[in-house]
Formats: sequence, structure tokens, C-alpha cells
Amino acid sequence: MKFSKLQATGNDFIVIDARTMEAEWPKLARGMCDRHFGVGADGLILAQNSTGADVKMRLFNSDGSEAEVSGNGLRCIAKYAIEKGLTGRKSRLARQSYRPLTIETLSGLRKVKAYMSGNTVNRAEVNMGLPRFRPEQIPVKINVDIIPISKYPLVIDGKKLTLSLLSMGNPHAVSFLSQPVADFPLGEVGQKVERHPMFPQRSNFEVARVLSRGRVEARVWERGVGETLACGSGASAIAVAAQLLDYVDRTVDIILAGGTLTVSWDRVGEVLLAGPVEEVFTGEWLEERR
Repeated sequence: MKFSKLQATGNDFIVIDARTMEAEWPKLARGMCDRHFGVGADGLILAQNSTGADVKMRLFNSDGSEAEVSGNGLRCIAKYAIEKGLTGRKSRLARQSYRPLTIETLSGLRKVKAYMSGNTVNRAEVNMGLPRFRPEQIPVKINVDIIPISKYPLVIDGKKLTLSLLSMGNPHAVSFLSQPVADFPLGEVGQKVERHPMFPQRSNFEVARVLSRGRVEARVWERGVGETLACGSGASAIAVAAQLLDYVDRTVDIILAGGTLTVSWDRVGEVLLAGPVEEVFTGEWLEERR
């Protein structure tokens, strides 16, 4: 089984052309993503055929659970699909600096602009869709009178958190801090927020500190993975939550351990996420190890 390893701001994925393949994908994801006995990655991405888009993306976290969408994963599969010729079409504008792409995900169609350097994709802008704020859309089991949900109190191990709750096609809980995010015990608190009973489908958890109206530092605990160097949907959730609290302007840089992602939102339409993407290496996974 041939695969490619790609990373987008340190969020790394194994990508497979699965258009003509069948496998026990959750089991394969757990094996391949293992950082000691496998290839090592945050998730496994399958490129599959789509009837309504250029390519279909399925994403399995390193624990084998399937995720609805990933902003960094979308950039990775866009690069993979274009450079491997999976889309079957060329850009209509010969001198266009980017290639447009539509990708089918569990949370709907996503549009991508893949920026080219020659025949190589080195950066992409992803349309992350509309943020959703109603409890049943996130989903979260709480009764609230005001939507969007900001500064919702939650106590974990005696630590009081105030959460902004929303969906970017997957559930997110964002907590803004006054101290540096490096000081926050994310490894201890993150897994407890992820699996809190208020989240019927578990949740991603982000801690963030506003540095200015154009810059926010953050760390991310991803559902089904743990702490990662970056998260595209998490960066989008942080930017939306910060705007709703009037902490930042319409375009903001989210600074993560793996690099910086730029998020734009006009408070009405869809969220745009931009950042780099690169291929790390390619290889073959021995069939008997599946």
C-alpha cells in the first residue's frame, strides 16, 4: 500500500489514494499513525471518488475514530490530489496563481484555493464553511438563553474555565486565558474537556491568549488525537470566538506550536483559513501489517 506523509503547520497526516481500495480503516489508522510502531501521524486521510466534488476526503484520527473535517487535512488532501492528478482537470486560466478545488467531507463540500509554485502546491486557502452556534448543532447538552454561547462556566479538577462553544463542522470549546498558553496544563485538562458528558460526540478543546487585535497564541487538544502542533478547524473556532467577544479584527493570525494560520471572517459568511502545506516523504506500508 503506497502512502504519502504530509504536514500542514505541524499537523501531520498519512494520505492514501483509496479510490479503488477497501480496508478496515479504523484499524489501519491506529496502526499507521502509531509513532513508535507505524509511520506516525495525527490522522489517516483517504482520497476517494466523489460524485459532487473533485475528490472526497475521509479522515480517521490516530485512535481510529472518524472526524467530520480538518482544515489542515483539507490543505493536505488538496496538495495530494492536485500533484497526483486525481482531479482529472486543469485550471482554466493558464496564468492563474492558484488551482480551485472542491472537496467532499462528512460536514459538506469545502472549496479550496491551492496556490502553486510551478507544479507544486505550497500553500492553500480553505473555505471552512459557516460557524454554527446552536447547542444541537455543536452538539452540546446544555440549556442556554443566549446564542452564541460565550464564557460558559465549566470546572475541571477545581480549575474554572470559561468556554465559547461552536461548531466548525466539528465541535469546539475555546477558553481564553490571561496567562501564556504554555503555562496551561493542557495534557491534564484537555482529555477531560474532550470527554465531558456535556459533549455527546466529544469535543476539540482550545486555549488561547490574545496578544493584539491581529495575533492570538493558542494550543489545541484534538478530539481522538490529543495535543497537536496545529489544528485548522481549531484555529477557525478561536478566530470566530475571539471576534464575537470583540477581541480581534476580521483577519487574525493564530500562532500555534507548528506555525501560524491566518483566519478571516466577516461575521456573516463563511470562514477562510490559509496556511502552508508540504509533503514530508512517501513510502509503502507492508500488506501483512494491516
